[in-house]
Amino acid sequence: MKRIKNLLLNDKFIIVLIIINSLIIFMQGFDFQSTFLGILFHIDSLITLVFVFELIFKLKEFGIKGYLSSKWNIFDAILIIISIPSLYFWIFGGATSFVGFLIVLRVFRVFKFFRFMRFLPDINNIINGVQRALKNSIVVLLGFIVYNFIIAVLSCSLYKDIAPEYFNNPLESYYTVFRIFTVEGWYEIPEQISENSSVIVGNLSKLYFIVILLTGGIFGLSLVNSVFVDAMVSDNNDELIEKVKSLEEKIDKLLEKE
Repeated sequence: MKRIKNLLLNDKFIIVLIIINSLIIFMQGFDFQSTFLGILFHIDSLITLVFVFELIFKLKEFGIKGYLSSKWNIFDAILIIISIPSLYFWIFGGATSFVGFLIVLRVFRVFKFFRFMRFLPDINNIINGVQRALKNSIVVLLGFIVYNFIIAVLSCSLYKDIAPEYFNNPLESYYTVFRIFTVEGWYEIPEQISENSSVIVGNLSKLYFIVILLTGGIFGLSLVNSVFVDAMVSDNNDELIEKVKSLEEKIDKLLEKE
């Protein structure tokens, strides 16, 4: 039992299991023979059971409070728990009307892939960078969303009858405008509007969508990306700045004494 406990507490062993499990889940998406797929299913379920025992042993080793003190442990626990329903089908061999809804939950086993992230080098720095980038770019993102909303409502009013497949309602219009921002279908949509309207309306519509593409697609998305990337790659050097200021103050005091 002690050897099993030490094995399940060994990160290297867990990494190997995660990699094997990921490959098995990947292979289960192919149309192999039912016998081979059955073998893969048994191995997948067995590894899931090992992960459950890993969770139990870690809770006993570190205690509930100690285990939950780590965000990565909480993340692992959630992924393991949502994978447990697949064990029902492994043990009982199928779904009854009482647990039929668990069939949907089986797809959550793919989230076991994410357990591998915690073992990536500098993953904590990357996550901190993403959090910092989201915080710094939230105003720009909100502005972009509001701009998309305004253009969507305006476009819906203008082209609801001309191109209902794109602007039938504000929600559909919002999605269409967002597609144009991402440079998808930006020329097909105005071309279709031109075919269904007069020459003047068609030409003005082309100009209208060019302005949308320039302001929202090229300028807007570029601004969002630049702010996000700049915050992502920048170091959180507030502590360093404070140390530099403190050093400058000490130097100034030394110069004043002289």
